[in-house]
Amino acid sequence: MTAPPSPQQSPSRALFDPEERAGTALPVCDHYAGTEALMRKSLALQAEQGPVFDITLDGEDGAPVGGEIEHARLIAELVMSAENRHGRVGARVLPVAHPKFEEMLDTVVGTAGSRLAYLMVPKPRGLVDVQRAARALDDAVARAGMHRPLPMHTLVETHGALLDVVAIAAHPRVESLSFGLMDFVSAHRGAIPQTAMGAQGQFTHPLVLRAKLEIAAACHAYGKTPSHCVVTEFKDQKALLAAAERACRELGYTRMWSIHPAQIRTIVDAFSPTAAEVDQAIEIITAAQAAAWAPIRHDDRLHDRASYRYFWQVIERAHRTDPVHGLPAELRLAWFPSAPVSTPE
Repeated sequence: MTAPPSPQQSPSRALFDPEERAGTALPVCDHYAGTEALMRKSLALQAEQGPVFDITLDGEDGAPVGGEIEHARLIAELVMSAENRHGRVGARVLPVAHPKFEEMLDTVVGTAGSRLAYLMVPKPRGLVDVQRAARALDDAVARAGMHRPLPMHTLVETHGALLDVVAIAAHPRVESLSFGLMDFVSAHRGAIPQTAMGAQGQFTHPLVLRAKLEIAAACHAYGKTPSHCVVTEFKDQKALLAAAERACRELGYTRMWSIHPAQIRTIVDAFSPTAAEVDQAIEIITAAQAAAWAPIRHDDRLHDRASYRYFWQVIERAHRTDPVHGLPAELRLAWFPSAPVSTPE
């Protein structure tokens, strides 16, 4: 029988077993940039706002045909540059079936592997492609002389990947799964209408909704991060906010893609808990900690370690989406002692 948790322990250590804490909590927004100008603009924005969003430098759709390796060199240069202030920059490479896949891996990982946050692999046709990509990535890491495994993200956008989604989420090298809406719809050869790619239709078409739910469920079963697809109506902030809130609150996604700088703040706000949710979580966690994590009564409701874990995750999300102002200073210092003490310059 294990000893009861100490009230002096951090809530994370007191409430979760080590294997439950093993999953990585990623920033809630993953911003994609493909051209050099947009890459540099994104890096400048991240330097200003802090690591509340990731940047994925795009070597797939962003690379000119025939110029893929030159584009990979640019990506590696930017990852290693002083413009990458927070170390939260990843790269999307070519699909595993592309003849230049391994050359691009060596180019990016060989030069910038030490500072890459992750590598995104698009269009796997199933588990076999994910396994092949993981082996190739690990080989590239070894050739680069690195001593840490590089996290791998992958897209679920083919029929085969969706069929294998549980096994892909279970793969130990996979950190996050993203839903590739456009390619998934196109793979149905016209059977899914164009409206299913829009901000509203993607939440109502049964085949698309089924795919989203299966991806989210598989990720949560294995402690991985489910990342929601794009909203292409980037000027319609109301539609974007509604989509982001539905992805977060109805479908269980904890991260979402951005394809335009104007989308970043809206996505971060949508995935942030409300002030009322944070206040409630603080009240319950501080009372639970004072009670040495025994059951408590709060607002005529009983709470125990099961609900404590939920409310602690609300607090973690508040801190992750706003590490400077998301929590009162004294609690931030007590619970997250490595948090920044001032707004990033």
